[in-house]
Amino acid sequence: MALSSYAPRLRTAVVLCGTGTAGAYHAGVLRALNEAGIKVDVVAAHGVGVIGALSAAVDSGGHLWADAGPWTTARASHAYRWRPAIRVAAGALGAACLLLLSPLLAVLAATVVYAGGMLASLLNFPSIAERLLSTYTRFLTSLFDPPILPTVVPRLVLLALVGMVAVLAISAWRARKGRRSRRRTKGLFWWHLLGHPLDPAEPEGLALEALWQITRGASGAPASSRDEMGRRYVELVSENFGQPGFREVLLAVHDIDARRDVVVGLVAPAWHTAFTQRRVGAGPRESESVDVSAGAEADRALVVDAVMAGLRVPVASAPHEVTFSLNSYWQGETHRWCDRPDLVGRLIDEVARIGVEQVVLVTPAPPAAQPHDLRMTPGDFRHRMGETLRSVETAAFQEAWAAAAPRFSGVFAIRPDHNPAGPFDFSGVYDESSDRTRSLAELVRQGYDDAYRQFIEPVVAAGERIE
Repeated sequence: MALSSYAPRLRTAVVLCGTGTAGAYHAGVLRALNEAGIKVDVVAAHGVGVIGALSAAVDSGGHLWADAGPWTTARASHAYRWRPAIRVAAGALGAACLLLLSPLLAVLAATVVYAGGMLASLLNFPSIAERLLSTYTRFLTSLFDPPILPTVVPRLVLLALVGMVAVLAISAWRARKGRRSRRRTKGLFWWHLLGHPLDPAEPEGLALEALWQITRGASGAPASSRDEMGRRYVELVSENFGQPGFREVLLAVHDIDARRDVVVGLVAPAWHTAFTQRRVGAGPRESESVDVSAGAEADRALVVDAVMAGLRVPVASAPHEVTFSLNSYWQGETHRWCDRPDLVGRLIDEVARIGVEQVVLVTPAPPAAQPHDLRMTPGDFRHRMGETLRSVETAAFQEAWAAAAPRFSGVFAIRPDHNPAGPFDFSGVYDESSDRTRSLAELVRQGYDDAYRQFIEPVVAAGERIE
């Protein structure tokens, strides 16, 4: 990596990129930047980086990298699991398949019993062989006589299949009932039953817990509603602009219905106009950016909507529904928001718009592969999806890094040279290169070490020695 000069006096932004386990890497990097006293004015993020951005903006990231933090607890292993309805339906389908195969299994077991009888005869135990064969013969005869295999098994198979369809149907009905929008969807009915396979409930829980720890202060009261936490967070940040430990925040998501990106920000008053000004080609009242610190009271809850949307993986998990206020441009419409893996380029544009002069880009995606660097292709959907996301993130990061170089006084990247953990490897991953299993706690430590090795020691410390 080519090293540029770092100047603490310049307006600096940290951009957090990545999905899923990227949050653990972000936590390690933020810890290193915090320990080294790096001056940060703006924290921008997309994907799971929104959790780190919320905490870093108020200098409250200690819980992210703590020993009992969100990325090192057992809860993290439940993130982005298959939806409960799909797990139950898969179990019912498996039971139905086993029941259908039960006659074949009984016949296969007969071959094992016959081999055992033959072995007993060869060892001069004819009574044992005769007893074994006669007992299993009676058992096999009873299985194939009514009412066991011919009548009971088909009914059990039908019951399992009906249960599978019922669970999926109830799940689809509950999901539709819980939607804010009542727009009808189109397509074959089984796609409605299957829906989006991955459940974002656990990463959302981690984000809401982090937000509550920030906004509750010394209060021991139970957690308030999402909208209330969003309003309290906006007030906390906007009332302390310019104070030590408080930073501006930019959160980028994608609006599926509007077919455009949206950046929800809390920016200092001096940069409000630059952040919210009209874009080329936009309508007379249309704006892609929302400054919740200077907007209406109803818009302040959008910061939580942006966090929830950032944790929704495109296609694999259901998008987050956002209902705009009646006084907004969208006049009370309900839109679907989610993450977009290559939003880092959009964040680069936004931080440049609000006067940032040097940028620190953070991603858990290692550099592009070299010859003889091929890996085994994962077989299950979650890890194949993670492989695709990681590949897209790597390409997007490279392009954003190259595009940012001529726009800022300094562009610095913190990324691992090698990271076997995919976006959904919350329970750890086997690393072929080192022939061992690596945990999420090691990924936190790797982010910490990379920040010192790639940025703090060669760039910041070197610049201080020259001065």
